[in-house]
Amino acid sequence: MFFSFFAELREAKVPVSLREYLTLMEAMQKRVAAFDIEDFYFLARTALVKDERHLDRFDRVFGHCFKGSETPADPQTAIPDQWLRKLAERFLTDEEKQLIEALGGWEQLMESLRQRLAEQRSRHQGGGKWIGTAGTSPFGAYGYNPEGVRVGQQGGRNRSAVKVWDRREFRNLDDTVELGTRNIKLALRRLRQFAREGAAEELDLGGTVKSTAHNAGWLDLKLVPERHNVVKLLLFLDVGGSMEDHVRVCEELFSATRSEFKHLIHFYFHNCIYESVWRDSRRRHVEQVPIIELIRTYDRSYRIVLVGDASMSPYEIEKEGGSVERWNDEPGEVWLRRLFEAYPRAVWLNPVPEKYWAGTTSIAMIRRIAENRMFPLTLDGLDRAMRRLKRRG
Repeated sequence: MFFSFFAELREAKVPVSLREYLTLMEAMQKRVAAFDIEDFYFLARTALVKDERHLDRFDRVFGHCFKGSETPADPQTAIPDQWLRKLAERFLTDEEKQLIEALGGWEQLMESLRQRLAEQRSRHQGGGKWIGTAGTSPFGAYGYNPEGVRVGQQGGRNRSAVKVWDRREFRNLDDTVELGTRNIKLALRRLRQFAREGAAEELDLGGTVKSTAHNAGWLDLKLVPERHNVVKLLLFLDVGGSMEDHVRVCEELFSATRSEFKHLIHFYFHNCIYESVWRDSRRRHVEQVPIIELIRTYDRSYRIVLVGDASMSPYEIEKEGGSVERWNDEPGEVWLRRLFEAYPRAVWLNPVPEKYWAGTTSIAMIRRIAENRMFPLTLDGLDRAMRRLKRRG
């Protein structure tokens, strides 16, 4: 069972090594999680999962491999069957004893179960004969019979069947799904580059300890400037048209980048970059920023991120006058190449699932112009994009 669990984790693309599997086996031999399925779940997750992005896939595999497993009784506290029979004779009423023997004892009970499984062809609610729920039949779930076999109930009424993994609290951390509020910041961390800036306001713990020791034990506080993320980012967001379907995830991405990057400047565009962009969509027709001015204002140390579905008519990319909003004297492709040339560390994030890219001509054109620096707007795609932005050129 344990090795098949290990094999299924590998098949589900959870990077589990043989050493980690052996560590789990060693922990089981030392009875770290003896007789408790919940303890085993947390032990296995701790030993086998190195990255929180894989927690959801781990839960799915665990649920598949150990579904229906229950915490067994501790052998040291197990009560012999003959003791239970004596207790039943002492404390049960005559009517309850008759119910216990209603089917002729344990052997007859199991034989009746096999017969009823063969006869029943549909779900049964309530009642006292068929296998069902909320009744008094000795077979089924969520009901009562003093001598019964639980069939089909997701969890025992005494909560001995632990279903922790079925809650799947980490489902939005899977790096194959679209981003959510909870995990965008996690992916953006890869682009962090810290430096100390400003006045000395933050306690330097190491320096304070060392200075106090050299000062014969008299407290000598040392302060240092606060650490800030010094990465500078230009964010270009496609708005309107087909991007209306992706407003939520773009809003979450925008919110996360604003909190993560001190030096963030954002602009909006529609479908493709042309001679100008804008900061405020409500005043887009009267207040625009020319791309040439933007390039002159912000130096090459800035990284740029363009977010858009790249889904448009090919004419909007390759023809003069192709824009659906205005007359453009030069094709969008020309302006995109100018932008990428001015800022070598650039990526394009696409909210359209990657499996659909091949079916859209304009997406292929943008990918070619961006020199394959287009990434899907998933946790894994954003992680790869941040790695790409860290490279020089």
